[in-house]
Amino acid sequence: MEETSKLIPEPTTAVADLEVDEEDEQDPESNSLHQRLLGRTPTLTTNHLAMVGAKVSHIESLDYEINENDLFKHDWRSRSSVQVLQYVFLKWTLVFLVGLLTGVIASLINLAIENIAGFKMLLVGRLVNEKRYLTGFAYFTGANFALTIVSATLCVVFAPTAAGPGIPEIKAYLNGVDTPNMFGASTLIVKIIGSIGAVSAGLDLGKEGPLVHIGACLASLLGQGGSDNYFLKWRWLQYFQNDRDRRDLITCGASSGVCAAFRAPIGGVLFALEEIASWWRSALLWRTFFSTAIVVVVLRGFMEYCNSGKCGLFGKGGLILFDVSSVSVTYHANDFLPVALIGIIGGVLGSLYNHFLHKILRFYSLINEKGRMAKLLLSLGVSLFTSICLYLLPFVAPCTPCDPTLDVACPTVGQSGNFKQFNCPNGYYNDLASLLHATNDDAVRNIFSTSTPTEFRPISLLIFFALYCILGLFTFGIAVPSGLFLPIILMGSAYGRLLGLVMGSYTYIDQGLYAVLGAAALMSGSMRMTVSLCVIFLELTNNLHLLPIMMFVLLIAKTVGDAFNPSIYEIILELKGLPFLEANPEPWMRNLTVGELAAAKPSVVNLRGIEKVSHVVEVLKSTKHNGFPVVDQGVASPIGMPEGAVELHGLVLRSHLIAVLRKKWFLKERRRTEEWEVREKFTSVDLARKKGPKLEEMVLTEDEMDMYIDLHPFTNTTPYTVVETMSVAKAVVLFRQVALRHLLIIPKYQGAGAF
Repeated sequence: MEETSKLIPEPTTAVADLEVDEEDEQDPESNSLHQRLLGRTPTLTTNHLAMVGAKVSHIESLDYEINENDLFKHDWRSRSSVQVLQYVFLKWTLVFLVGLLTGVIASLINLAIENIAGFKMLLVGRLVNEKRYLTGFAYFTGANFALTIVSATLCVVFAPTAAGPGIPEIKAYLNGVDTPNMFGASTLIVKIIGSIGAVSAGLDLGKEGPLVHIGACLASLLGQGGSDNYFLKWRWLQYFQNDRDRRDLITCGASSGVCAAFRAPIGGVLFALEEIASWWRSALLWRTFFSTAIVVVVLRGFMEYCNSGKCGLFGKGGLILFDVSSVSVTYHANDFLPVALIGIIGGVLGSLYNHFLHKILRFYSLINEKGRMAKLLLSLGVSLFTSICLYLLPFVAPCTPCDPTLDVACPTVGQSGNFKQFNCPNGYYNDLASLLHATNDDAVRNIFSTSTPTEFRPISLLIFFALYCILGLFTFGIAVPSGLFLPIILMGSAYGRLLGLVMGSYTYIDQGLYAVLGAAALMSGSMRMTVSLCVIFLELTNNLHLLPIMMFVLLIAKTVGDAFNPSIYEIILELKGLPFLEANPEPWMRNLTVGELAAAKPSVVNLRGIEKVSHVVEVLKSTKHNGFPVVDQGVASPIGMPEGAVELHGLVLRSHLIAVLRKKWFLKERRRTEEWEVREKFTSVDLARKKGPKLEEMVLTEDEMDMYIDLHPFTNTTPYTVVETMSVAKAVVLFRQVALRHLLIIPKYQGAGAF
């Protein structure tokens, strides 16, 4: 039996326990058995960036595998057809509610941001035109400062996990790693209010990332409808309290968030498939598609309502950024050279952005480590610097005479538009103010504008690009909800339009389309997405003719970026100390077997099918394992097996053992129970609940400690098992594709002392 224990690895090995520290690795094809395989901290930081020394809770893996114990099998066998249909109907109802609520909240966020930022910009523009420069500066800076205070204070005091985009944590969760406090009600509320304040304050960040997190939070909360926390105990909702169904709902929520951010339903589904979900199935594809379809319907209805003028300054910004369906997109063979150049520049700039952002986040972690006041002051300092730059830099740009052939009003006065007057006489406009004194969505729409080859000066585009490169690096990392999509789009569109301006008459592609390609290239160079990003931009631009060159530029940008460093989300995952199991195993894993890996790890703790209560309590207190193999000795031997065979009955979870101790389901003598005995006390729903007294809080008498527990009804009799000669690389693929938490290793040779 001792030999068997050594050959079964610790079942609580997280899904990322097979990673290797690259700094310690000398030969990619070899690895020491005693080398630390996982280079991460065992606790989660309290901010969206790695705050040194600020640990708040332990990280655990999630049980996505179906636990096929006797109680689970009985519950499913005993369900009638009506009950099964009710379960399926409730699944689709929850998906519908995720899409509906995400669409409504996204619409309200857009409405609030465009009105708050719009009225602020209108007043500042009026003060500047009246030559009241100091008053305009004081109002502009003060308004941004106040909005930042609200957003940062909420994040620092009430929900630190609401800061940042939240996408890396969602990605880690769907990879199988629990991220505590990331999907609570307080996080959701702070995320909504904080993103409104931060974006309205003119900070170089977007609401797209927070919307993905908001959708995931809504999905998680809806999936807990049967939780005691919300005083709802409807029996059927309690069936959704398992990690598997919660994972599917959160995937739908993340897809809905992307759809709400860009009004891109197919792009939202593909974003979840390509970027954040590690495990996928056809049923999940249908549910995410249904959820994003609901979001689009809600957004469309909201836009139709607001087009009547009942929503204040709300326009189409934030719901569709750029419509070129009426523009003829023409390009020739010689245009692929500048397009390839856009992709190369996007890959290089994206990798540089990732590199410098990594350094700045490490520096910010040292500041945030000093406490709440340090985080608040950092956010306010960035806000003040941003306001000064946005207000003063347009005064550097010269005024440009309006083109009389344009069909739009020039200069733009008292409304959003491409030609801001800003301290210019009648008939002139300030091109830099058109980009800086506008909401982020309006700035993107302005720089994407087509058929305006002389709208922006090269120096203005260069200033805009340099400014947003600096702001993009220093803004992400402060204690406010922030997204990376929009800052990268602004930077990419600036260098793309600048390149189109330089090409001039040598290209057939419009400058606005160059800006679109530049934005896509920089996003691909930083985030390393291709398929989902291509579809998102096609849905944004509403023009399918862009597909060939869009695919071309995205592939080049991703290839160039991959040659330098990982994607920005992988870098943030590393900074946060969140383990993540990559899709492809390391080369050295092919030369190492799981048996050799298990031999280098501490021996696993086995339990017998019928155990004494005192031994179970001792095992739970002395180990941190979340699963224990259940092994029976001396069972009746099958034909051809020696007498006294050893049987691997299955795997029992720590949470199930605690549930048994909590209900004190003990036996006075060592015996196996009948099926009806355990059903009187437990259901599979009871085992899924994780609320209740912890092991340290339980009080057991000496008589109870001398009693017995029959573990057979609670044991998963079909755990995933592999032979000890399997390579670690193959085991990693199995962990990833089947979304496992536990994997048992059995000997290749079987005998009386092994199974």
